[in-house]
Amino acid sequence: MNKDKAGKLIFFTALTIELLILLVDKSVITNPIEGRLFQITFLLFAIKICMTQYTKGEWGVIVLFELLGVISYLVTGRNEIIRIVTMIAACRNMNGRAVFAYIFKVVLGGSILLVLLSLTGILGAVSITDVFREDIVETRYCFGMGHPNAFHCIVFMLVLLFLYLYGSSMKKYWFAVLFVMNAGIFFLTGSKTGMMMTAFAIVFAAALRLSPRLRTAPLIYGGTAVLLLICTGIAWIAAAFSREVPYHEAVWQLDRLLSHRIVNLYYDSASHAGTLSTWTLFGVAENEYYFDLGWVRLFYWYGMIPAFIYIVVLMLLIKELYKQREYMGIMVLASLFIYTLMEAHIVSVYLARDYTLFLIGMYFGSMFHVDKGKKGYFWQVPEMLFKRAGDVG
Repeated sequence: MNKDKAGKLIFFTALTIELLILLVDKSVITNPIEGRLFQITFLLFAIKICMTQYTKGEWGVIVLFELLGVISYLVTGRNEIIRIVTMIAACRNMNGRAVFAYIFKVVLGGSILLVLLSLTGILGAVSITDVFREDIVETRYCFGMGHPNAFHCIVFMLVLLFLYLYGSSMKKYWFAVLFVMNAGIFFLTGSKTGMMMTAFAIVFAAALRLSPRLRTAPLIYGGTAVLLLICTGIAWIAAAFSREVPYHEAVWQLDRLLSHRIVNLYYDSASHAGTLSTWTLFGVAENEYYFDLGWVRLFYWYGMIPAFIYIVVLMLLIKELYKQREYMGIMVLASLFIYTLMEAHIVSVYLARDYTLFLIGMYFGSMFHVDKGKKGYFWQVPEMLFKRAGDVG
């Protein structure tokens, strides 16, 4: 087996472990070795990097972002940025669509298994009866995933993958089937956020499929970039005005739209976690509180500088998707940008949740304009840097 095939096998092994960790987290099972498994996947992705050839520019980008991860780890104790950069770099030479197809199959199969285990009474509750909103006792269905919102979240993420993989080629009536399915699941879960975001993704994908002009329109790609800025702007507003929500009509209306997530930033914890006073340049070790509003959590957990860099990278990704006319990729980004405004599903220690990372992995060389030139393994970097002539690798 040559290095390329062995590297791909190692990549899919690491990805499989990450996906299984994700599925266990969605269930009621407690995973006592989660941290150790993260270390194993990091090591496997790092081995994949060692078995892959990169240009000297790509090696430079990898090193710079790994340094950012090291700084973040030293300041906050969080290792996610190191793991993220390593996984993204390991995506080199991988077929992006094959990776997404594998994620779709594993998550779909695992989710079906969790549903069946709950329905047969083996693992997890089928439903929860509780007061969900407005002091009304309701029964909502979670099918072994702990909470109805968690179940609809998985549905949303699976629909995103399905649309990305098959939305440009499937029969058009499938858009209607997905829309009706989403409505039926909403009847069971009562998850407004999950229902609305799934509907948004379906309608957006259908519009792109039905309109060739829309697929290539700069407005769609530029609009997604503006959407990203709007979402981060709203995150700043939420963090800055969470205490004064009742005194600002516009913020109060926005808070109602976000199910009072803004005001809860200030009043849900003694430290007012997530408010602007808790944002720092590189984060701090004490910033470990969990809350919704994913964009706010990004700044709170990792700091303003890493969050800003991530946003810039997403802008570069949007530009690259425009160059490639990758319109279903734009659908995925736009949907995740809005969803992360309300939920923090992809801002977590579970890397396989965040599809933006795999899209970045598909295009990072061309995004940074470092994909041209001779390629070499890590031990050939000195030769690549200092030798002008001769073929490397």
